[in-house]
Amino acid sequence: MTETLYIRLGSQVDDKIHWLIEANETKEIIASGELLGAGQLKQLTEKALQREVVAFVPGCDVALKSLNVPANSERAIKLAVPYMLEDELAQDVDQMFFAYSHIKKDAQGNNCFVAAVDHHQMELWQSWLAHAELNCKRMIVDFLALPEVEDGWTAIALDEQILLRQSLWQGFVVDRDAWAVIKQQWQLTSAKSKSDKDTDDIDAIPVIHCYSSLSFDQDTDSDEDKAEETLNINALPEELPLALLAQHSRNQTFNLLQGQYKAVVKRSGALVNWFWAAGIAILAILLNFGINGVQLIQLTAEQEAVEKEIISLYKKTFPDTKRVRVSTIKSQLKQKMAEIGSGDQNVGFLVMLEKIQPAFAKVPQLKPQSIKFDSKRHEIRMQAVAKDYQHFEQFKNALEKAQLTVSQGAQNNQGDEVTGSFSISSKKKGNRS
Repeated sequence: MTETLYIRLGSQVDDKIHWLIEANETKEIIASGELLGAGQLKQLTEKALQREVVAFVPGCDVALKSLNVPANSERAIKLAVPYMLEDELAQDVDQMFFAYSHIKKDAQGNNCFVAAVDHHQMELWQSWLAHAELNCKRMIVDFLALPEVEDGWTAIALDEQILLRQSLWQGFVVDRDAWAVIKQQWQLTSAKSKSDKDTDDIDAIPVIHCYSSLSFDQDTDSDEDKAEETLNINALPEELPLALLAQHSRNQTFNLLQGQYKAVVKRSGALVNWFWAAGIAILAILLNFGINGVQLIQLTAEQEAVEKEIISLYKKTFPDTKRVRVSTIKSQLKQKMAEIGSGDQNVGFLVMLEKIQPAFAKVPQLKPQSIKFDSKRHEIRMQAVAKDYQHFEQFKNALEKAQLTVSQGAQNNQGDEVTGSFSISSKKKGNRS
């Protein structure tokens, strides 16, 4: 369950500060309290952990203006606004910060809704929050967090101030000392309006929907009763001021923290550690992939070299083969082996090679040049070379002693060497009587 810490800051460092923690889903108030000034904001540092922080600032420090700016682009509007407000603001516009609402247009045709705040005041609020390590992402004008109604104003008392919201982009904050004067003026205006039957200004002072009593200690009961008679006040069930602001602030999209004062996302220490761990893990994975990639490239190159060597040896062994593929060599070798190893095991190619091997051992001077096996006739045909004819005769005698049938071909003298051929087959065993 997510929770939010709401803080209502003061104008000065010694002004009382109200705070409240609320569960976002259930709207349950977890805790609330008051601080004697900005110097005690440190008491909320721990409470802000794992919670969103929303700050309300006094509307008496913010001037809300609705303008009809003859410009189409947002950039052109923002350039024109300071000059249009130069005569309306008490301070130099160069000392003011301007924050803009996303409201498009109102009934009067205004297309620009701006909040003007002294730079010094903005810096003061942010310095208090920063000193207390409170990462505030939203800063809202307090009376804009009051509910908006179509048939009048809304109001609530907060300490020695009255917060009033008049419309979508209009409201004000009245201090205790000024409230009695303003209320008296409203009473006179309302009484005059009601007594003057010819005037259409009967509703000059609209209905004020109050979520708390608007009287202070010096107000007597008779004064309050008189106010209720002359002013159109609709008393609603009393609400905890900050709870009311928190409830309706969710619908308020305007945020004072814009431009140079835009909130910087501050990650928690645990989150930063997690990002470090994740970064190291990703780096390790990338290195592993890189190493494996290099190894794969090396293995691929080695595989290609081995395949080329296999194909070269296969072509040398079987020169009649025209098209050779590594994928088919295995099956072709099996076929060749089947050919040379088929038939009677006693006359198979491998068996015969085994039988003629001793003859080569006895006559090492004779060297084979080529050996071919006729699987149909079960016969080995061999071309050989030796130093003289005597070696051929010795080799023949050795084969015959190994019970092999030998047919010796023509022999030719080529310089210092003699070449000749042999046809070798196994003797067939006769039937015993």
